[in-house]
Amino acid sequence: MSGMHPSAASKANLRLYGSRVMLRPLMPADFHSYREVRLRNEQWLIPWEPSRLSLAADPIRDQGAFIARCNLRDRERQLGGAYGLGLFVNDTLCGEVNLNNVQRGALQSATVGYWVDQAQAGHAYVAEAVVVLARFAFEELMLHRLEICIIPRNHRSRRVMEKLQVRDEGVAARFLEINGVWEDHIRYGFTAEEWADRRAELFSAWLA
Repeated sequence: MSGMHPSAASKANLRLYGSRVMLRPLMPADFHSYREVRLRNEQWLIPWEPSRLSLAADPIRDQGAFIARCNLRDRERQLGGAYGLGLFVNDTLCGEVNLNNVQRGALQSATVGYWVDQAQAGHAYVAEAVVVLARFAFEELMLHRLEICIIPRNHRSRRVMEKLQVRDEGVAARFLEINGVWEDHIRYGFTAEEWADRRAELFSAWLA
């Protein structure tokens, strides 16, 4: 991916590779895999995710809603506003790692979100995927800053940031609605300057 021109980022064949993980946009053909992993992990994930609109079709259970979700993410990617990517290990879908809220102009920033199959937790796949995504964000999209916001008691997600030594910028009170509650979030920040300083270290540790 290191030689990819930024304009290629909108293409449906976008692929980002680490040493063990591959990230790519989800497609309609992924519905059954997505449904299986999300239903199996429902109780594992619900405490950490925003509430779903009660009248909206559920893309986890409804194939049409899943296809609509894929189409929406394709449009977001084409417009450069967000990059929703499935996390694959050995060609098996085991989570998602998303670059959301891409802002240009003076800000040049985006937010990162992720989830992983409980059965695959503990292998540092998400940490590796975040490094892959950071490389894409800083070197292909030429962003200046990434932010990852995590509920303080979500120790597993915070462990990803600790492993990568991403800077803790403090707590934002009642920052996001999560599972029906306005939750405090720790805001972690990572800038292009930090990426440049740590690129070799992160490549050696996670992508070699």
